[in-house]
Amino acid sequence: MQLSSILVVACTLVATCEGAAPRPTLPAVLPRTNSEEWINYTTLTGFFAQDDPATVPGTFDYTTTNFGLLNRTYPTDDEVDPSWTQWQKFEHYVWRLNRGSGRFVQYKVLYMGRHGEGYHNAAETYYGTPAWNCYWSLQDGNSTTTWADARITPNGVAQAVKANAFWASRIKLQKIPVPETYYTSPLTRCLQTANITFFGLDLPSRQPFVPTVKEFFREGISGHTCDRRGTKTYIHDSYPGYKIEEGFSETDLLWKPLQGEVSADQDIRSKKVLDDVFGSDDSTYISITSHSGEIASILRVLGHQAFSLSTGAVIPVLVKAETIQGNIPTTTTLPWTTISTCSTIPPLPTAT
Repeated sequence: MQLSSILVVACTLVATCEGAAPRPTLPAVLPRTNSEEWINYTTLTGFFAQDDPATVPGTFDYTTTNFGLLNRTYPTDDEVDPSWTQWQKFEHYVWRLNRGSGRFVQYKVLYMGRHGEGYHNAAETYYGTPAWNCYWSLQDGNSTTTWADARITPNGVAQAVKANAFWASRIKLQKIPVPETYYTSPLTRCLQTANITFFGLDLPSRQPFVPTVKEFFREGISGHTCDRRGTKTYIHDSYPGYKIEEGFSETDLLWKPLQGEVSADQDIRSKKVLDDVFGSDDSTYISITSHSGEIASILRVLGHQAFSLSTGAVIPVLVKAETIQGNIPTTTTLPWTTISTCSTIPPLPTAT
């Protein structure tokens, strides 16, 4: 499912309470980083079920739990009308955090969504993980399906449609603060998922769905063909309403056949792209459409507990970013791993 243009709904989301609306989102104060400053990230816990160690990721459904936002009070509740929704009260609390943070601290809410089921996901399920890793993942596809830079399956489309419907319900019923800016991985499954998830929503005219494609929000760079992105020309022609970040190469210069990026290197990459976003984007509410492995890496950088996402799922995180004076902590990249291959085509797994 591709949509060739971006629909901008000229309608401002208004949350009413005895005629008064919540205060507008306060732009985050951007850190003034230089060679002697760096950004430290922490997750503020106690706001979402996903940051509670008691929550089981495998059985958690964001659509039955208000995106995981906990029903709780905030220190700023005496400043708002009791009739406000939980999301409105949370938005006001975050607004207060930013208002009193000073220029070296900013707070952002990241809505991170995993792409819908891709043909590579379905193929791994069909062939089994061992056979997928050592043989089939290195192919562009089989006789019936292509999974190089995988597209999403009909089930993946349904998962994105489900996310779209839930966003629509939260906007209408909860007056959720919608993303002010949108980012996406350059891999097709994320480009598709973002398009379906946010297209046609009742968004404020000042905050339209116009995502920016960022190289470093891609999945862990494995030797699997599903993680090899298309060209810049392909992305531009397929999604002309999307922005592509400056410096984006025409061809994929990061993917390497039979070699895989290790977690330490991926976390360094994730830190760089977060620094880029937090250092240049004054939005408080940000959408990132990415992958299971990359979202897991971002969560590590943010100091969030591990929380695996099923295809199509969403996790919000309240982030504190503090600009620290002093020498930047040193990081060391590690050699990539070499993928083990099979000498013969593995048999299909037997049914149990």
